[in-house]
Amino acid sequence: MPRTIALQHPLDDTGLPHPQAPAESTPAPLAPAVADIPRYHHPHFVRAEPGRSEGLILYYFAPFTGGEPEPEVPLVVYKDTAVTWEQSRELSNQYEAARIMWSKARLRLEAAPLLRRAAPLWEAWASALAELRRVFGEFWSTADGQWRAQLLRLTDAERAARKAAGAWDGLAEQLAKLADAQVRVAGEYDELELGDVAREIGLDAKGWWIEHISEYELTPYSRHDTPVVGDLNRVIEEQRERLREVASLAGDRADRALA
Repeated sequence: MPRTIALQHPLDDTGLPHPQAPAESTPAPLAPAVADIPRYHHPHFVRAEPGRSEGLILYYFAPFTGGEPEPEVPLVVYKDTAVTWEQSRELSNQYEAARIMWSKARLRLEAAPLLRRAAPLWEAWASALAELRRVFGEFWSTADGQWRAQLLRLTDAERAARKAAGAWDGLAEQLAKLADAQVRVAGEYDELELGDVAREIGLDAKGWWIEHISEYELTPYSRHDTPVVGDLNRVIEEQRERLREVASLAGDRADRALA
């Protein structure tokens, strides 16, 4: 099947070029072929015209909200004996282009509220991690007799960081699911990045840690920490290992509290 390529039109975001199969003969102009079956056009379809590159057709649609049903060629098209193979193919290409535009609108619709919730969660996680590192760093200036009190402060910082990491990964998983759904419909070539959606609503998502959905899903054969939680656990273990090492070298029994 020919591949639909999503490009942003200079005037709007409703145009999609679609390459024709290279092994076929040069197609006739699209308008006359499709004009006989306008009743089967997608409701948002506006027009189609040749693209700048040879063999490309640019499809235009009215804006999608994302709340519409996923565009699918009506089943009646395949039952209509008056529809030619060429017309059926052009309708298929048109609906493929429509699905790409719809998938982007749906991602914008569903991801925008989650991205707004994500901003303070990411800030909370970054602050909690910074606090954890700060508390750990204070051991360098903590008197020997004050280590137990400092260990209590460290464990408090660990709990706060774990809570923030879990909250972030929970929301990041929801965003990863939405992003994966958009790619499944449109394909990787026409992926809409979550960072782009964030910029469109005035958010700077640079640095936000959102992995592929597979990094969050647990199966009976694969159980692992979610990305930020896993990274935090490594930081905590490295800190505790350092404290155990110092306690051992000092001949102290405090390492038992860290076990």
